[in-house]
Amino acid sequence: MTEISVCIVEDNKDIRLALEQIVSMSEGYRMDGSFPDAMSAIEGLPIIHPQVVLMDINLGGMSGIEVVRQLKPRLPDMLFMMCTVYEEDEQIFEALSAGANGYILKKTAPARLLESIRELYEGGAPMSSQIARKVVAAFSKNPKATSRQLDTLSNRESEILELLAKGLLYKEIAHQLGISQETVRKHVYHIYEKLHVNNRVEAVNKYFGR
Repeated sequence: MTEISVCIVEDNKDIRLALEQIVSMSEGYRMDGSFPDAMSAIEGLPIIHPQVVLMDINLGGMSGIEVVRQLKPRLPDMLFMMCTVYEEDEQIFEALSAGANGYILKKTAPARLLESIRELYEGGAPMSSQIARKVVAAFSKNPKATSRQLDTLSNRESEILELLAKGLLYKEIAHQLGISQETVRKHVYHIYEKLHVNNRVEAVNKYFGR
C-alpha cells in the first residue's frame, strides 16, 4: 500500500491532536506536520509539501478557504480536503471554487476519513454524503450540457460519471457495476481527459452544464 503524506491545519487543539493520532496510527499514512493557524500553514506547507492536507475552514482570522486560494496556484499537485462542521451551500462552493479537492464533515468516522484521504490521493473528490447531495442538487438545477465533449463519452463512462456525481467511491462504483477498481480508475482517467478537467468536481460541473 502506497504511504500517503498528510498535514493538518486546525485551530482547535483537541481536534488537531485527534486527527494527528488517527493519521499517525494508521498503516499507509504518514503524519508530516500540523498547523494551528492560516499563516503558519501558508509558510510551512510549501516546505513540507505533503500529498494531502486536511484543512479546517474556520481558523479565526484568515479562513482555510483563503489558505487554499493562496497556495493552490503555487502548489497545484497538493490535494486539499476541507474538514469542517459547515454544511452551508455557500461554504461548500466557495471552498471548491478556491481549489479544494474534497470536502468532508468533522463528525465523519475515522475509517471513512482515512478512506477519503486515499480516495482523494487516487484521483477522486470525496465528499460527505450530505454535501454530495447538495452539490448534485445545485448542479441538477441547470440543464445538462450538450457539448460535443460529453457526446464523446462512452455509455460506460457516462454511467461512471453519474455515479461520481452521487459521491460514490471508486470501490463502490466497482461493486455496483461489477468491475475492478483499477478499471474504474482507467475509465475516470479517460473521462477527465475527454472533458479536459482535473478532478471529479470539475467533471460533474461540466456534466450538469454549470
